[in-house]
Amino acid sequence: MAERILIVEDESELLDKLRQVFEDEGFSVETASDGETAIKLYDEGLFDAVITDIILPGIDGIELLRRIKERSHEQVVIIMTAFASLDTAVRALKGGAYDYLMKPLMYEEIKQSIRNALRERTLHTENVILRKEIEKRYDFGKIIGESDEIKAVVNEVRKIADSRSNVLLLGETGTGKELFARAIHYNSARHDRPFIPVNCSAIPEALLESEFFGYAKGAFTGATSAKRGLLETADGGTIFLDEIGDLPLPLQAKLLRVLDDREVRPLGSVHARKVELRIVAATNRDLAKEIQRGLFREDLFYRINVVSLRLPPLRERTGDIRVLAEHFVLKYASEEGKQVSVLDEPAMRLLMSYHWPGNVRELQNILERAVLLAAGESITPAHLPEELRSLASRFAEAAQQTLSIEDYTKDFIVRHQVRHSEQQIADMLGITRKALWEKRKRWGLKRT
Repeated sequence: MAERILIVEDESELLDKLRQVFEDEGFSVETASDGETAIKLYDEGLFDAVITDIILPGIDGIELLRRIKERSHEQVVIIMTAFASLDTAVRALKGGAYDYLMKPLMYEEIKQSIRNALRERTLHTENVILRKEIEKRYDFGKIIGESDEIKAVVNEVRKIADSRSNVLLLGETGTGKELFARAIHYNSARHDRPFIPVNCSAIPEALLESEFFGYAKGAFTGATSAKRGLLETADGGTIFLDEIGDLPLPLQAKLLRVLDDREVRPLGSVHARKVELRIVAATNRDLAKEIQRGLFREDLFYRINVVSLRLPPLRERTGDIRVLAEHFVLKYASEEGKQVSVLDEPAMRLLMSYHWPGNVRELQNILERAVLLAAGESITPAHLPEELRSLASRFAEAAQQTLSIEDYTKDFIVRHQVRHSEQQIADMLGITRKALWEKRKRWGLKRT
């Protein structure tokens, strides 16, 4: 369908020429020679853009602009004039005009202005739609779980989402800390501002400061242009610092200074830049113990721990395993175009009896794989990993022997290190390689 333009111009020769120019470009064009006629035409139909002269019989172009913007704030309006003045240009642009063009017109210039305006409008519309889709995705009603444990967390998040307070999310790897961080952001007044997720354990220590604070051109060898840091990028919105316990002490001190002064100074720059942001941090560590060991700053802990929320591991909310499993099966079946729709009861019993050291993320990964392997409508135990099938039975034995989670994690590492790499073992446990190394060190486990 052709895009529609309304052209308002009292010089009939120029009006006819503009009509011809835009019709040749494939637009549907309506014309008016005065402001009153233009308002009537505007009220009768939808237009993608309005082009108007300033000097018109009756109401002038500035007043026409004002009335159009009253009706539709997003309407694209381009002003033309043969009598330019700074005051008129300022009034037009302050009134919401997209562009201000001088006569005699260069037709390529006005065509390009229209193209740019409509392209920007399309991008804006797409961004609005995308943002609404994202906000719907992170609506509290979309957080899956029927257990009292997860409902209690959701209720707490509802209460604090729209506050300005920093939040600390506590929980094991794979419990959904980023999901809740996004829910906090997209249900707050900051929802239309940036959400910047940062995995503090994934950025090499040598790059952390430049990633967080950015740098000025020439700050170091290779800095051929200035770069904005993550903290400044999150200005007005939320920065999610996942695994904040992995931040080295020097960077902790600099982050504390940002929280105190609300300023960011890029590397190599003498100028600080004001920022207003909210921190949602997450960790699977006991930060109180890290403070005692001298690995985490106590003052930073109190700044980020204004509100703390503990996300329960999946083994503490086993009532949610069935509903989560069914959700993931349908999700991945839809994405892959498969007919899989159910887990048979033996497969479900295996899922229910497994201890889920990797929590929801591990469940999600296993079911994505199962859907890919399944040929019919049902997922059976044969579609589940051998490790899960064997460990499920061992965990069932553990329930009778009352052995600790720690003992079974040790057993898991020892039994699987023969056939799997460190990264594979970490992935199966739902932890980082660094966390796996720390467990080995603490328990004195060496690779065979």
